[in-house]
Amino acid sequence: MTLTNSDVRSSIEPAISIVIPVHNGGESFRECLSSLTKFVPNSIEVVIVVDGGTDDSWRLAEESGAKIIKFPTAGGPARARNAGAKAAQGDILFFVDADVTIGADTLSQVAIAFQTYPNIAALIGSYDDAPGATNFLSQYKNLFHHYTHQTGCEEASTFWGACGAIRRDVFLEIGGFDEAYRYPSIEDIELGYRLKRAGHQIRLCKNVQVKHLKCWRPVSLLRAEFFYRALPWTELLWRDRQFVNDLNLKTSSRVSLVLTYGLLIALAASFWWLPALGLAGILSLSLLLLNFSVYQFFQHKRGLWFAVRTVPWHWLYFLYSGLAFAIGTIRYHIRQYRLPKPSSLKSKASV
Repeated sequence: MTLTNSDVRSSIEPAISIVIPVHNGGESFRECLSSLTKFVPNSIEVVIVVDGGTDDSWRLAEESGAKIIKFPTAGGPARARNAGAKAAQGDILFFVDADVTIGADTLSQVAIAFQTYPNIAALIGSYDDAPGATNFLSQYKNLFHHYTHQTGCEEASTFWGACGAIRRDVFLEIGGFDEAYRYPSIEDIELGYRLKRAGHQIRLCKNVQVKHLKCWRPVSLLRAEFFYRALPWTELLWRDRQFVNDLNLKTSSRVSLVLTYGLLIALAASFWWLPALGLAGILSLSLLLLNFSVYQFFQHKRGLWFAVRTVPWHWLYFLYSGLAFAIGTIRYHIRQYRLPKPSSLKSKASV
């Protein structure tokens, strides 16, 4: 299918509404709005939901000319996106985070995707390969996200709130995001699982890209990855039994997790049994070979020294993911054990 720029513009103008939740957006939100000014036609509806906060994000939102919804206190991005979706008029809801910028063709690629694949209910995109923050950790994390999505299966198994579009009628029918998630967490993943369970199709469109501006630091990264992502995701995996071989759950990642813990045990054992160092060497080599394509990607994008520096962070990722999976699994099964059994509920009701 070949569409001219005018065809694309005319086709997206009545159809797409952009929904952006913001809480203390700061300079990143200013850049987000600037990208909308550059690349979004005035006729496209933009809905900004100010989710509490103490900075001037609400003022920036009002000055942008967008439709504004303002909450006095923060309730989380799930509630904010739901409110924006209900207020939006477009047939397609395009959710974008307040710390990303869109590109010149982002919106048109969303429109083309829904025209090319009329059976899909939703799509997700990808971060681009030029993250906004220049420090090493931000470059590593955002480039790793780009690599993960660019090598993922196009028949997606989940949704993504930072760059994801969904048909409004489907979104409302399925109940939107789960507002029990009060912080940026896995509310988008949970929505994707419900979409799949209801028989809807989600597509990973690798050419729908946005630039992530967030500056990651060690503490903020580990806190977000462990407490807000990995732990609740583990419990969600057990709830929905969605152990698919895709994105962060690929078989290679699971094997790498086992190898990383084996390496940790071998290194610890080497203090008492020196031959364990040999086993540690074998496990390290295995990890390097298994993830060679990842490190090759980093080397291609940022050079050899950058790729070398990513290795310990990548292996740390497997360690804390494994720990979160173990803790999350235990928490899930304890909660299931404590839930009242159907038989006991019946007996109480009959008393």
